[in-house]
Amino acid sequence: MADAVLSLLSRHALFRSLDEASIRRIATLSSRRRADSGEILFWEGDAGDALYGVLSGRVRIGRSTSGGKEVFLSFVEPGDIFGEVALLDGGRRSATATAIEPSDLIRIARADFVALLAREPGLAVHLLAIVSAHMRNNLDLFEESVFLNIPARLARRLLGLVASEGGDKMIADGTELRISQADLARFVGVSRVIVNRHLRTWSRAGWIELNRNRIKLCHAEALRRVIQSDLDA
Repeated sequence: MADAVLSLLSRHALFRSLDEASIRRIATLSSRRRADSGEILFWEGDAGDALYGVLSGRVRIGRSTSGGKEVFLSFVEPGDIFGEVALLDGGRRSATATAIEPSDLIRIARADFVALLAREPGLAVHLLAIVSAHMRNNLDLFEESVFLNIPARLARRLLGLVASEGGDKMIADGTELRISQADLARFVGVSRVIVNRHLRTWSRAGWIELNRNRIKLCHAEALRRVIQSDLDA
């Protein structure tokens, strides 16, 4: 367990450039959390009191629109961290986190981390990097919703999810994404029928392969052209 926690923390952008001694001090703050499939780890609007890391399993991050519709934002895979904004301000959660398969997690309480931060001011640089990353992500989502048509939004989201799924964070032909079409539709914010229509068109063109709750990427460059074509229009 201890080695797994150290490995998770040392690989993540929030901590990876810290020296080993600092990472070990952070690791001592963690506690283990086991989550069943379907278990809510926190709700949108809950107090932001902790950071989580995924040792095994899978977590979905989503939020509700003003009309009550659920929109999925991302999947969190083993080796990833989520809820890090809570370490910055302790404010309300901006999304809901749900374990979508049995998951082994670590949890670091904000109060404990803030106390460590007071003793380790160098960590502030890493927190600033996280703020910048979230700002960039929010700008990408804004661009998606305002400027891109539905095929381009779907292609962009599909490529982004494939990148997150791959352990090396690379988008490569042959990578398989575990996701249902209904869930993918929630990521894009359109109906499953619309998503299915575009996916089947791309499947016939040989750009992707469709299997039950899985999508295999066969021609990433073709999907990139869908995005670029809309941006250039």
